[in-house]
Amino acid sequence: MRFTLPQNRTIAACSCGSVEIEASGIPITSVVCYCDDCQNGSRHIESLPNAAPVLDPDGGTAYIVYRKDRIRTARGAALLKSHKIKAESVTNRVFAACCNSAMYLNFDDSKHWVDVYRARLRGAAPPVQMRLCTKFRRAAGEIPNDAPNYPMWSFRLLAKLLIARLAMRLTAFTHRRLQ
Repeated sequence: MRFTLPQNRTIAACSCGSVEIEASGIPITSVVCYCDDCQNGSRHIESLPNAAPVLDPDGGTAYIVYRKDRIRTARGAALLKSHKIKAESVTNRVFAACCNSAMYLNFDDSKHWVDVYRARLRGAAPPVQMRLCTKFRRAAGEIPNDAPNYPMWSFRLLAKLLIARLAMRLTAFTHRRLQ
């Protein structure tokens, strides 16, 4: 029996089109994060020559969250560069060096998800499902009320990540049994 991934495919591409990331299946969630690290990392990438904006007008960084096993580089892997805010950080902000487009955020540790920068998606992105770490927001004005706002990480996000972890393990177990 042959194992296949879900048919739903999403493409994220850099500004010049030299790098493409492909995500399969339904995303775990769609979030906007206002934590200090996301704001600092986004500002750093935006400061690179000819870089496209990363921060939303309200100061948040928008991501579509996928299981790590559902992400692959379809084109331009050699152009991807990683940026860490601190050398000891496990968080990598990955950008396309060809045009300095922020592509995704991943981790050196055992985290099982990848945050794809929403601005890089081709076509319609899923609606924002939650805004996180809003207590760190630096921008003036109101926070959009298009989704629930949480001052820190939410139980809802943690539950979605746990369910995704369990589904990922079940998929791996099933795949091994079918081989």
